[in-house]
Amino acid sequence: MSKPVLPLGGASSQGIVTVAEHGPAGMITLRGDLSSEALIKAVTDLTGAAMPGQRGANTNGDYGLLWMSPDELLILLPYAEADAAVATLDTALAGTHFLAVNVSDARAQFILKGAAVREVIAKIAPVDLSPAAFAPGEVRRTRFAQVAAGFWLADAETAHVFCFRSVAEYMFNTLRAVSVTGSEVGVFTA
Repeated sequence: MSKPVLPLGGASSQGIVTVAEHGPAGMITLRGDLSSEALIKAVTDLTGAAMPGQRGANTNGDYGLLWMSPDELLILLPYAEADAAVATLDTALAGTHFLAVNVSDARAQFILKGAAVREVIAKIAPVDLSPAAFAPGEVRRTRFAQVAAGFWLADAETAHVFCFRSVAEYMFNTLRAVSVTGSEVGVFTA
């Protein structure tokens, strides 16, 4: 396997939140019957993470399961393990209707950290980010300004944002612009 190259070489920016390009990450899109016992066993054995419910994001260190739609999961794992994980899924789910694809090199991921993480995302995504409506452990597919993206909150001050690799620079520049020091709106602060 060749060494992965990050779209932006590990770019980061400090403002009202820290915006940093995530290192190489494995991502597998899995389509299938999410209620199937075989599928549930395969993905939970693979990641050690619990099967998420609708709009759920369950992580276990570098491993995780994100609910993307009624028949789709995004599996998170170390980059170097993605190809072998697809082969494991192919074996575990043989004879069932499914699709497992390594999309690691097609995606970019950013980590946002800081007390204003909800405010930064709310500036560019049409999602109710109030703590009552969006809690850690939830995932959304949406738009960030002009591009399709997804994100989940790992905790109250940490968000993971993922998008297509082809728009990584646009995403980083947009996140950096809306998190510049002095751009605080104060929507989610007391």
